[in-house]
Amino acid sequence: MGSPVELLLRGGTLVDGTGAPGRPADLAVADGRITVLPPGSAVAAAETVDATGQVVTPGFIDVHTHSDALAAPHGGAPPGGPEAAEAIEQLRLAPLLQGVTTEISGNCGTSLFPALPERLPDLAAHLRVTFGTGPVQPAEDFDAFAAGQHPELRRTHLASLVGHGTLRAGVMGFAARPPRPEELAAMCALLDRALAQGAAGLSTGLIYPPGTYADTDEIVALARVAARHGKPYVTHLRDEMSQVETALEEALEIAVRSGAPLQVSHHKTAGRHAWGATLRTLPRLEQARADGVDVLCDVYPYTAGSTVLHAMLPPWTSDGGVAALLERLPRPEVRDRIRADIAGGVNGWENTIGNGGWDLIAVAAAPGHPEAEGRRIADLAAERGLDPVDYACDLLLAARGEVTIISHSMREDDVRRVLASPLSMIGSDGVPKPGRPHPRWAGSFARVLGHYGRDQRLLPLERAVHKMTGLPAGRFGLTGRGVIRDGALADLVVLDPAAVRDTATFDHPLRAPEGVGTVVVAGRVAVRHGRPTGVRAGAVVRVR
Repeated sequence: MGSPVELLLRGGTLVDGTGAPGRPADLAVADGRITVLPPGSAVAAAETVDATGQVVTPGFIDVHTHSDALAAPHGGAPPGGPEAAEAIEQLRLAPLLQGVTTEISGNCGTSLFPALPERLPDLAAHLRVTFGTGPVQPAEDFDAFAAGQHPELRRTHLASLVGHGTLRAGVMGFAARPPRPEELAAMCALLDRALAQGAAGLSTGLIYPPGTYADTDEIVALARVAARHGKPYVTHLRDEMSQVETALEEALEIAVRSGAPLQVSHHKTAGRHAWGATLRTLPRLEQARADGVDVLCDVYPYTAGSTVLHAMLPPWTSDGGVAALLERLPRPEVRDRIRADIAGGVNGWENTIGNGGWDLIAVAAAPGHPEAEGRRIADLAAERGLDPVDYACDLLLAARGEVTIISHSMREDDVRRVLASPLSMIGSDGVPKPGRPHPRWAGSFARVLGHYGRDQRLLPLERAVHKMTGLPAGRFGLTGRGVIRDGALADLVVLDPAAVRDTATFDHPLRAPEGVGTVVVAGRVAVRHGRPTGVRAGAVVRVR
């Protein structure tokens, strides 16, 4: 080591992210890089962390987040004064406190870039509804997105996918039609530029307008661009409920035809008509991989999901964008049609309510309506003597579309199967909005290590850590991250394997976990004794 040692982690058990058994080792950090030392090495350091009885791991990589706007130009200044600013800061800290040092955003087809310049104003309205942290400014390309991230707000590193929905809206708006040849060519060109600049891959959200308006051929054309860059196609399937197996076949077809690696986002089989379907979907993924398809998936450790309320409505309601949605919703004939479509279904639409019911849907965030947060829509509607569709439409109108929900739609045995699969890695799918967000944003990684790993014995520690570090780093090309070895980037976690556990709940969703003592980001101690130090060392990661 030619540079002075800034930090020494001494006396711990190294779980290096490869899945190999833990072993005693000390770690020295200099110039933001790691050197692995024999235990008990006599090294002088500016700061020493005693890791005796603890496990030292690579910093966790959250492969599926929606935190794009937390450090964007306007995302850090929500309306509401100091109280709102404090809530946003809690949201920024939540991943860090459970050991996450790198997030991959831009998932489910929505990123803050790219777009043609003339489309940016309309795109901003769509992103405001999606992210809900105040005004959000979209960017023309990845370079502009990276420049707009405020380093003083970044607690973790951030990589980003290119969202197909943003790409589509940024070229052709929110029309429910196929792209013209020149529009598809423009989408491909914008994607190519963003990937060359360092974006991590292509994502789709095929249940969300405008992504839901795309057919398979459109996605294949774009995935071919990702394949040329050696970057993955990451998809929220067109249906995760009654038609999940059909939707999975579409994703596999896109991977085969395009040549792009396939990442199935937050794999689940939700709704009563799909419970137990992981008994078929996971073997199908394993067979596809055996047949040469580079397919993996991610999962969060909860039986409830979270998304935007307007996704509970048929896709035609959002044709034309947010303004068109809000213009339609007051009309009685529109609400009657929504009710009929939920009852009878619409070809190609997931229909969460038809597969479950309004009693499974709770409000997570509704600006200006805190009385609704944390409560089921069926109950809120009944108290007011309203049909749930009318209540949902009224709430969307009152909140200008910015309503997030939690859907209690999965079964525990399905979640356990996906967590245990050798093809899965961990992603929170965190939607960090004020209100009562899903506890997965603050609890996913600690929950896997504590509840499912140690207490339920579903995963040995080394395998669980691999799903959070080495496996995602390899999938997304995060060079120097995810595995502890000489010369690796110094993103590290020191935790107590006997004590680590999640404490976040649906009533208290941002409670910090226990048992995560030290978190190092870019060689600097960002969490000490379980508390943030104020270090803001996160940076935008470019994947080449």
